[in-house]
Amino acid sequence: MTKEEKLLRENIRKAIAIVQKKKEEAKRQALLEERLLRKVVRQLLKEDDVADFAPNQSTGINVLEELLKKIIPVLEEDFKSLTTNVEQRESFRAHIVNGIEALLAPAEVNADAPGPGEGEALQELLNIISEIEVTVGDDEEMPEEFIDVYGDEKEEPEVVPATEEEEFGAGIEDQEFNLTGRNMALRSFKKIRQNILDSYDVLADDEDREIFYDYLITNVKLYFDRFESELAPTVDEPTTPEYDEKAGELGGGGEEVEAEEEFTLREYIDLDGLLESIRR
Repeated sequence: MTKEEKLLRENIRKAIAIVQKKKEEAKRQALLEERLLRKVVRQLLKEDDVADFAPNQSTGINVLEELLKKIIPVLEEDFKSLTTNVEQRESFRAHIVNGIEALLAPAEVNADAPGPGEGEALQELLNIISEIEVTVGDDEEMPEEFIDVYGDEKEEPEVVPATEEEEFGAGIEDQEFNLTGRNMALRSFKKIRQNILDSYDVLADDEDREIFYDYLITNVKLYFDRFESELAPTVDEPTTPEYDEKAGELGGGGEEVEAEEEFTLREYIDLDGLLESIRR
């Protein structure tokens, strides 16, 4: 190979490297712009697509919308951090929903407490019941021949108090739930529980409370569905037989770099024709 041919090859390689670098930079910029656009669209969905399925607007829905803007980002961040397996996210989801239901159950009971007149009637009924003597089990009168070896000092079995995590998981039907998901759900629930209570306590009308409760559970489940779909793996990149054949040729043995180099050169310029013209 002559000196001129070597110099020409070097210049062509440099030109191709410059072109490829510009292409990579353009591709990188396009990806950044696409990610930014996706982020903006996702934020718009969070703000505008909160309770679109509600049949009618109400105070309960308005209060719920404000609440979801506060708690959904918290749940999304913690839910999407569980990436080891789907069982963690399923456990997280089940415990959050169960926690919300358990949290609002006492609030519903307090909201349905009897009024002044009803309270007096209920208290009178309780007084009558308390006057009735009922004896069952150990309270039965025993015959004189019976010798009580326990007396009043009968030992009761020691009760081990449940941990905070175990109490949080109470009510979940599947006892084989993932513990990491449960623990993460408890940590996440502590961040949002007071927001939920504060929003619910604002509502005094039965209709508003019922709508708030039903659509809170529904929205949370729907958002979990969305988060799971966003974590789903992307589809395989489409390919062609021609690409697979060429990739196989370039992927064999120690000649990979040289083969790829020759292919790249011929893709951009007819090198053989150019060298032939130089020889002439």
